Amino acid sequence: MVIAPLRRKVLRDLVRLWPQALAIALVLAAGVATLILGNGAYASLYETRARYYEDYRFADVFADVTRAPRALMAEVEEIDGVLAAEARIVKLGLLDMPGMVEPGAIMLVSLPEGDEGALNRLHLRQGRLPDPQSPHEAVVSEGFAVAHRLTPGATFAVVMNGQRRELRVTGIALSPEFIYALGPGEMMPDPSRFGIAWLPRPSLEAAYDLKGAFSNLVLKLAPGVDQDRVIETLDRLTAPYGGAGATARKDQISHAFLDAELKQMSAMVKVLPPIFLLVAAMLVNMTLSRLVTLEREQIGLLKAIGYSGRAIAQHYVEFVLAIAVVGIGIGFAAGAWLGSELAQMYARFFSFPFLVFARDPQIYGLAALITAGAAVAGALFAVRSVLALPPAVAMTPPAPPDYRSRMGRALRMVALRQTSVMTVRHLIRWPLRTASGILGVAMAVAILVASLWSFGSIDRMIDLTFFRAERQDVMVAFAGAEPERALFAARQMPGVMVAEPFRSVAARISHRNQSRKLAITGRPAVTDLSRVLSPQERPMTMPEAGLILSEALAEALDVRPGDLVTVEFLEGRRRTVTLPVSGLSLGYVGLGAAMEISALNWVMGEGALISGVNLRIDPLQDTEFFTAAKATPETSFVIVLGRTVQRFRDTIAENIIVMVTVYVALASIIAVGVIYNFARIALSEQGRELASLRVLGFTRGEVSGILFGELLVIVLLAQPLGWAIGYLIGLGMVAAFSSDLYRVPFVIGREVLGTASLVVCLAAVVSALAVRNRINNLDMVEVLKTRE
Repeated sequence: MVIAPLRRKVLRDLVRLWPQALAIALVLAAGVATLILGNGAYASLYETRARYYEDYRFADVFADVTRAPRALMAEVEEIDGVLAAEARIVKLGLLDMPGMVEPGAIMLVSLPEGDEGALNRLHLRQGRLPDPQSPHEAVVSEGFAVAHRLTPGATFAVVMNGQRRELRVTGIALSPEFIYALGPGEMMPDPSRFGIAWLPRPSLEAAYDLKGAFSNLVLKLAPGVDQDRVIETLDRLTAPYGGAGATARKDQISHAFLDAELKQMSAMVKVLPPIFLLVAAMLVNMTLSRLVTLEREQIGLLKAIGYSGRAIAQHYVEFVLAIAVVGIGIGFAAGAWLGSELAQMYARFFSFPFLVFARDPQIYGLAALITAGAAVAGALFAVRSVLALPPAVAMTPPAPPDYRSRMGRALRMVALRQTSVMTVRHLIRWPLRTASGILGVAMAVAILVASLWSFGSIDRMIDLTFFRAERQDVMVAFAGAEPERALFAARQMPGVMVAEPFRSVAARISHRNQSRKLAITGRPAVTDLSRVLSPQERPMTMPEAGLILSEALAEALDVRPGDLVTVEFLEGRRRTVTLPVSGLSLGYVGLGAAMEISALNWVMGEGALISGVNLRIDPLQDTEFFTAAKATPETSFVIVLGRTVQRFRDTIAENIIVMVTVYVALASIIAVGVIYNFARIALSEQGRELASLRVLGFTRGEVSGILFGELLVIVLLAQPLGWAIGYLIGLGMVAAFSSDLYRVPFVIGREVLGTASLVVCLAAVVSALAVRNRINNLDMVEVLKTRE
């Protein structure tokens, strides 16, 4: 097989410049991999969720009521657009597990009488469904079973409506309704303290005195139906029975958290790949510009013997495309592997029964096309000037660089060593290449800054939420609103040192055409345990009238202090009132609204009622306290703030460690690729100078210092630019991550900037050591004979 001369030259150049080519290929591979793994993981989770929802008939609308007759379902099913409706009993029970001092919570859900056409169907992992006639059999969620080592046949205790009952596990299952099983008041799933149990309907009817009634219903709607209209009709039907307002699928807690995670993944795909492709294009331009300059005479000779400018340009494009093909191949393999691993990690975290791997050929094709385009663009920019030269001019060596006219006067004004003057003049002589090197290293710093900021932000979020706002040890929530005497009873419980009441009421707050459904929390005017913080992070006193809204809620409703909002209470007498916004509060979790507790009860037209108490407990008596709490009939669930914080830290730490490890690797690839290429180019350009200095008696360290001085300047100048770019990327990430569920504070401390710079500097040292070996092995005689 005959290989064309220019193609043979491509192969020779690849062999000769393989370290630089590999560095460029790895940067290209990182861009391809991030594009594929991000899109691949996103598509896999999206397709898995869609398939799971469809196969197991996940409902579109959810509604809670206090007690509604089953006869109401006939009217519900007649709502235009409703394909299926299912009445259920859904209640919270207290867990009493061996080895657990504090009580956990378990969601008790009634099973339909027939599985045919049922909504939110179960995926059985083990065992069987309970016998409909048995009041003591249950299927439990997989996470809960694993946390407590439950298998079919095992038993556990649940406090249901104040009565302790032993349940026997017949099966372990998953449900599309609880992909993200979040307990009451929790920020992260904790399967050891919260689980789901599905029981036969008669069992829950007897336990909660709901014979012929239901407390929850779910609907499946026809495609294209106006959900808002259905929800409005449903709310009107359920209002007389204590309906708290129906919720669309998009606001269902499990779906909403998964949707927020997919949104974050989609945002990351739009940030990282462009950075790598930009750096790769700059590396191609830097390397090829130097190669073309060195081959100027060869280009002139080729043009003189008949090769066209187009053929010569094609030769260099083929050289770059060969590098791009290697990078794309590595990126394909790494992206597919990392994407599948990431998708499987999310599938385990979100409790999917299966995973649909999405390997869309269009994503691979798009990644290859964009990557090759970036590489070719860098190549064409590099060769355009030389190809325009006539053959006679191209064969003439370029004029030596005139350092004196450009910078001689400026450098003479600064007292520098001669070697330092050589370093500075070389950097200034080629400003575009120097700027490209600085920008490339800055991008590596920026990637690290844009990932490491999350550590400080999470710490700040935890500090403000759990140590400055919510400072109680335990929150006890009642099954319903209780008279104020329940507060005095709580103060008499063992180990209670401080007790503060709260009232939580479901409501819909509206302003103009915006509305949000949430719980308004009533608090005493001045509190010590559970506090509302101002944007200046100071405790706020509850006003005598009016609402304090979180900044996130105020933004969603487009209101400011002094504006009036309409509040539709979804409990009690279901009054609709107009209240002023008295102030804004700081909050990162959910949408918050607070009032003075007596003012809240007054506008609702009710007496002194409370929904629960916040407590500070003597740690020496916590066992006695939790024992008493389990035996209290009014107790619906108990939140132990210490466990909530620990679970939050553990889960976030696991995710962040994985993320930061990937980002450190990617940033190191960029730093090594940029610095190594820059050093090799500088070494090829200054070979004669460095060899001459060795002949004149300079040591290897002194000669290396000239080249390393350039690298040092590049790395140092890149640091503040990288900090600034990383700061902007971080701001964009915070905006993309924010939702009604949570907001992430943006905190970048000195430790973030220092760590990012340290990692990049270590990568620079590795690159410098690789080049140092070439400097030490310079053949001075050969270098003095030739340009290289």
